[in-house]
Amino acid sequence: MSLSNRLLCRYFSSSKNATKNTRTKWKSVIGLEVHAQLNTKSKLFSGARATFGAAPNSCVALFDASIPGTLPVLNKNAVELGVRTALALGCNVSAVSMFDRKHYFYADLPSGYQITQQRAPLARGGALSFPVFVPGVTKTPYYKTARLHQLQLEQDSGKSLHDPVERKSLVDLNRAGIPLMELVFEPDLETGEEAAALVKELMLIMTRLQSCTCRMEDGALRVDANISVHLENTPLGTRTEVKNIGSVRAVAQAVDYEIQRQIAVLDNGGTIHNETRAWDSAAKSTIAMRDKEVVQDYRFMPEPNLPPLHLKLHEAESGADGEPEADVIDVPRLGQTIPELPEQTRQRIIEMHQLTSTIAITLVNDITLYEHFRSITEGSNEKAADRSPKLVANFLINELLTILNRNKLDSADCLLTPDQLGTIVDMLQGNQLNVQYARRVLQQLLGVSSSDEQRKLCPREIVASNGWFLITDEAQIRRHCEDAIQRNPKLVEKYRKGKEKMLYALAGEIAKASEEKIDMARAVELLKEMLK
Repeated sequence: MSLSNRLLCRYFSSSKNATKNTRTKWKSVIGLEVHAQLNTKSKLFSGARATFGAAPNSCVALFDASIPGTLPVLNKNAVELGVRTALALGCNVSAVSMFDRKHYFYADLPSGYQITQQRAPLARGGALSFPVFVPGVTKTPYYKTARLHQLQLEQDSGKSLHDPVERKSLVDLNRAGIPLMELVFEPDLETGEEAAALVKELMLIMTRLQSCTCRMEDGALRVDANISVHLENTPLGTRTEVKNIGSVRAVAQAVDYEIQRQIAVLDNGGTIHNETRAWDSAAKSTIAMRDKEVVQDYRFMPEPNLPPLHLKLHEAESGADGEPEADVIDVPRLGQTIPELPEQTRQRIIEMHQLTSTIAITLVNDITLYEHFRSITEGSNEKAADRSPKLVANFLINELLTILNRNKLDSADCLLTPDQLGTIVDMLQGNQLNVQYARRVLQQLLGVSSSDEQRKLCPREIVASNGWFLITDEAQIRRHCEDAIQRNPKLVEKYRKGKEKMLYALAGEIAKASEEKIDMARAVELLKEMLK
């Protein structure tokens, strides 16, 4: 075990009081760099396809392979997607931006340099305000704001494939030239959960803008975290960079681990080195990759084959003949195409449906869950307007997510239709079904192996065939109450002597006898009347 890991183990095994003191002594500072693949059909400077999962080296143009004599041609759609993202984040879009060459030598970078924007990026400034809420971790939601330093366009490199058996390294250039948007945030965060929440909010925004698919499993989004700790009222500490974190949950885990690792090293008299580290998802720890004490000279220089990028920032701008120039990107026009953003949606459904902020955050933070909510309450179905938004939200969050978690499914994997879910809500709202049996209906729907057959099933028919409808007949409820009173004379006697909790013990007996299919609200009312 390495020294840092031994120190970290010693830190985690220390007493609770020592841990509490350490947490008050140290302050953590986190800044994120997010690389998002722009959702274009072709690459940033060539016409090659930007297709994930294609056969190796099947999406490579001559320019991507750095064949002499080839020149870059800027992808207009990539610039437009970058501008829309910048506007959504409140950035100041640059009237003129420029491209640079960043020199370094890897086998998967044929030209020996990466074309990026270093000195004059596409946009600067801006900020992202986002909710931080993790059930079981944060008691109540709170908002955090992270300032955006700059947003720049750049090309991705290829991919090296190492075969340890054959002792060979192969290069796949399919990703070489893929358009990326790098978002550099100021170090305004303090915890791993805040870092994960920022990434989640950014993914929601870019998904709505359709500027990035945000599928981290496909490499469409990668996160680098710069982390340091320092004593209160002292300068910032030496930072480490954790590269290429591949999931939202891993962002929180990697950041929190690195914070605790640095604290453990410093508490034991060690020194934090400026280094690049990687996140090992299997070991749940960061591991050293390379030292950064010696600053690498990338020899930035202007890209000679690309002219400055001019954008139209004001409505008055036009060509020499008074008409808008066809090739100039119109920033104000792009601003008009920005859809409702996640925070606007949260505030709208809070005001429109009188939902709590916690429910609104939970719904909107899950794209699939919110789409179900919107379809069930605001869809074209004639029953949508009559459905209780609070009931729908609670059903989706408490019942649907519970069953999905039980089946180890993500909400995105749920193939149930809004009509099926709406029918279950209608039965709940109409007092024809209770929550326990609503979960059984969901389980039976999800238990069908064929997705086509699953969509054909009708929840109402499932309830009818299994006899799961709620017992609401007054006479039947009264008979169940009478039976419970006759079978439990001691509970009745205690209740009449003033122990009111015995009423709910009797109600439990009724629920058990009816297999939890009885209208318990009416049963409790009748019990009270009959026990007077």
